[in-house]
Amino acid sequence: MRNPIAAFVGFGEINTPRKFIDGRVAEARTLLTDDGIDVISTGPVSDDPPGNDIQRAIGELKGKDVDLLILCVAGWIPTHAIISVAMEFRHKPMILWGLTGWTENGRLITTADQAGTTGARKPMHDMGFKFIYVYSTQDSGHPIKKILSFAHAAKAMTLLRHAKIGQMGNRDMNLYGTLCDVTSVRSRIGVEIEFFEMMEIVQKGDSIKKSQVAEVIDYVRAQWKFEKPVEDATLETGARHFLAVAEKVEERGYEALSLIDVDGMKKLAKFPPAMVFMLLGEKLGICTAPENDAMGNVTQLMAHYLTGQIAAYMEFYEFFNDRVLMGVPDYVPAEIVEGDVLVTPAAFGDFSGGLLNISKVKVGRITLARLAYTDGRYGLHVATGEAVQPRPWEEAGWEPPAPQLPSLEVILDNPVDDFAQEIMSEHYHIAYGDHRELYADLCYLLDIELI
Repeated sequence: MRNPIAAFVGFGEINTPRKFIDGRVAEARTLLTDDGIDVISTGPVSDDPPGNDIQRAIGELKGKDVDLLILCVAGWIPTHAIISVAMEFRHKPMILWGLTGWTENGRLITTADQAGTTGARKPMHDMGFKFIYVYSTQDSGHPIKKILSFAHAAKAMTLLRHAKIGQMGNRDMNLYGTLCDVTSVRSRIGVEIEFFEMMEIVQKGDSIKKSQVAEVIDYVRAQWKFEKPVEDATLETGARHFLAVAEKVEERGYEALSLIDVDGMKKLAKFPPAMVFMLLGEKLGICTAPENDAMGNVTQLMAHYLTGQIAAYMEFYEFFNDRVLMGVPDYVPAEIVEGDVLVTPAAFGDFSGGLLNISKVKVGRITLARLAYTDGRYGLHVATGEAVQPRPWEEAGWEPPAPQLPSLEVILDNPVDDFAQEIMSEHYHIAYGDHRELYADLCYLLDIELI
């Protein structure tokens, strides 16, 4: 996952001694690079009457492939100088950042940084720029946390506009909440969603070389812990399906993927796809969700681009007074496993013949998220809580002795019923840590509602 890329411009009025502008602008730029933002910069801009500084800055930055523009005000500057630069990048998210003065011999020295920012804030708002206004203070220092959050949201917006999701099949089990309007998603979020048929994967699987299959089987036996013996024939089938899907992923450049599960892999191919999903995460590092969950895949990419995590899916099983039980009846990516990746052959109802992941899941602070579309508007439902190991439980229907599925009890920060009344799907996606500010910034940039 790459760093955010920012174009950076400092500002200071022409009559302010340059040493007071240049040094603090350089310090601010170094602060950004030290905290993981890749900065493309130009020299500080003044309000020189011919506008040479403005034109020089525009010329040096225009056409650069950046996620956002940072307007760093190090002293009083007439608003037109800031706006003249910003107008050339108005299609990009922006940060209007005012620096602060310093103390010498017990006396505050200021170059009137916030005179410059307060003069620019409302015009930037009125002109429709997508920006945040932040300022440094003598009391609290630099607002680096807010800057980093917004920069990562801007990066995520860029990546979403170039992302592609693959969907094998469509509308597994005739579900409603997994569907999406691909035109709307492309227009509003930026993600392209492609569909392909299971027959293509079956045909690709038939042509996979035995040596490739053997490599995958060797990897699986070395990396995963098997609770019960598994026949090579089962692993061979899973390896062929994985390699066929992986070939499609690499052909089309998918960054997230979903497969038709119950009505496809299980019913027609007689092979539950848990092993395929696990290998896609471990060997290709892409986000996956079952059951043609297109909206889930989009949610995953949002979380992935914001946090760098794989954003695993989980389903709701039970609600309690202060928590929810979440689990998965198939797989979890190795990234969220505590200890060994543990698998076992298992059967559920009429479905058998594959592997079930029964790994223990990491605990800790998590953020849940789900994107939804209602009445012409997108909304992102976000909640935070503390994930703990679940009590002993089982899902009825598994072949005895029933396995304990990968799961967590999530003690929500807000009342369970408040969360339940806003719930958007049976599938939500988790990222470890508290990422509410990141999601809020992305929602602002994409003009979607934060719920």
